Amino acid sequence: MIQFRNLLRVLVFWATLIVINCTSYNNYAIYKVIPETKNQLEFLKSLHEKFDFWKESRQIGLPSDVMVAPQDQQEFENMLNRNNLQYEVVINNVETIIQKQKVETLLTRSSLGLGDVTFNSFMYYSEQMAYVRRVAEDYPDKASVETIGQSYEGTDILLLKISSGPSETSTPKPMIFIDAGIHCREWIAPPVALYIIQQLVENTTNAALIENVDWAIAPNVNPDGYSYTQTTNRLWRKNRRLAEGDACYGIDLNRNFGYMWMFDGASNYSCDQTYAGPSSFSEPESRAIRDWILPNKDNIKLYLTFHSYGEMILYPWGYAPIYTENADDLQRVGELAAEAIESSSTINSNYTVANSAIFLYPAAGASDDWAVGEAEIKLSYTVELPNGDAPYYFMIPARQILPVVQETFQGVQAFHKYIEEEFWTTNSASRMRKFIN
Repeated sequence: MIQFRNLLRVLVFWATLIVINCTSYNNYAIYKVIPETKNQLEFLKSLHEKFDFWKESRQIGLPSDVMVAPQDQQEFENMLNRNNLQYEVVINNVETIIQKQKVETLLTRSSLGLGDVTFNSFMYYSEQMAYVRRVAEDYPDKASVETIGQSYEGTDILLLKISSGPSETSTPKPMIFIDAGIHCREWIAPPVALYIIQQLVENTTNAALIENVDWAIAPNVNPDGYSYTQTTNRLWRKNRRLAEGDACYGIDLNRNFGYMWMFDGASNYSCDQTYAGPSSFSEPESRAIRDWILPNKDNIKLYLTFHSYGEMILYPWGYAPIYTENADDLQRVGELAAEAIESSSTINSNYTVANSAIFLYPAAGASDDWAVGEAEIKLSYTVELPNGDAPYYFMIPARQILPVVQETFQGVQAFHKYIEEEFWTTNSASRMRKFIN
């Protein structure tokens, strides 16, 4: 019987591949390129818009891993040679990596009841949102669900607001806003958001985390792209709109936000991975985040957006290599979260906390910059999650979902502790002193 089940699973797997293997990365190659001079490093950065960088070199001596299509490989090698850059091809055929992950994904798929959640396999978007709705239905005293917008293809984008109730004083409770899944191929991000929901709402031992701080969590804000990665193209990054006059589908939602849009590190060519769209906030997905945050911005004290990969906690500015006025606070609070994650990690996560553009490269139109520049939220971070022991990026194995979400929640608790002490406990003490006087 066991052998029969295994055979059936294999047959299902191959049948599924025939259906969903619409986009092939056959003979796409991964190049490892190591800059040895400042000029070489700057040259590599200039290629970000044209090629798909899976790992970006942040300083001299550190490698970049770049995926290059078969028809572009000769041109890419010629450019590297002209700039005296040393390189090697570390993967000859990206498709083999994708097929390997498909096998593991299918073999780890859980049979979920309606509204259930799992952190042992990757869920479909419909399953994720069924869980969000079920939490709101089962815990109406703590959670309420809102449709904050619709994707280009008309899919509801849901947000769960979590609270122990309204403030009993004239001072509103501080709020933490979280989103995930802006870049849809980064599959590990939505499970992190879902795990935070589970721990805040369903785990009664965490009741103190919602007592004085409200939460707003949008677990997957690019539903069209996410579904597309599961059915058609595993490495799709953008949304799924074909703007009028564009040659290619998709806008990079994390270049579409309105603060310093198109200043640097974004493309105006629709076929590029970092295409910023025809205008700022041209996309319904980025507008959904904007239109919920702006009316609530006075209460939101922390903005977190979850991405992967790289084990980094990055803060603005991203549009240019300059610091915000409160950069010292951003660094210090980010380090508190990083230390909490690392101390609990079972997969040896090692986070870097840094200014986004200085440590990486400019990327204008990102949501974390907008949260500071337009919504005036002082604390704003992009959390680049671990990739586990996957051989290459975005392919974290399902067996490592649980350790990633668990350790990340420790970091989220560290963020919460700071927000509560800074924006609630201090205010409460001040109110008490006025009452006594």
